[in-house]
Amino acid sequence: MIDLYTFTTPNGRKASIMLEEVGLPYRVQVIDIMRGAQFAPEFLALNPNNKIPVMVDPQGPDGQPITVFESGAILIYLAEKTNSPLWPADPRQRSVALQWLMFQMGGLGPILGQNHHFRRAAPEQIDYAIERFGTETERLYKVLDRRLGEVPFLAGEAVTLADIACYPWIDRHDWHHIDLAAFPNVARWFDALGQREAVQRGMAVPQLER
Repeated sequence: MIDLYTFTTPNGRKASIMLEEVGLPYRVQVIDIMRGAQFAPEFLALNPNNKIPVMVDPQGPDGQPITVFESGAILIYLAEKTNSPLWPADPRQRSVALQWLMFQMGGLGPILGQNHHFRRAAPEQIDYAIERFGTETERLYKVLDRRLGEVPFLAGEAVTLADIACYPWIDRHDWHHIDLAAFPNVARWFDALGQREAVQRGMAVPQLER
């Protein structure tokens, strides 16, 4: 059975949503990043970059165990392992999905993550940083809204990995001080994805003890 090392972050939930979408059984291994569990030697042996999520598949492509880190790599690995329609077979459609996946990996995630940090976690308020990442966050929401005014989902007519990657980040729109009413196409897309049972299950992972 696959082991998913994760926590309650957007990147972690990208992986759990994808596992739910493709229907593979998995065990959740909670890595409490608030307590520094990502720096433990046993976790660093899985990911030298000390980031979640990490996935260990005992039945890799050659039948041997494989460890996969980086959330985008996990999404692609799972899609290819299961021949999922979330990763289009058509080369042109796959290219579009890949572009929007990279938009999330290289832009949306890092910028929104910095927005989170300077608004919620920084030991002191730095107005320049809050304004800088707040402005860029709004720009990225506008990019999404324009795109989703053209097509139902980021890569076109069907849900793909790109949507799975972006959804958990947009789920924290209140953390970004973003009102989705100002981005009606994003709001429509967000509601549509949120109705998928696999998305609902994946967003509930991991369950933390209180």
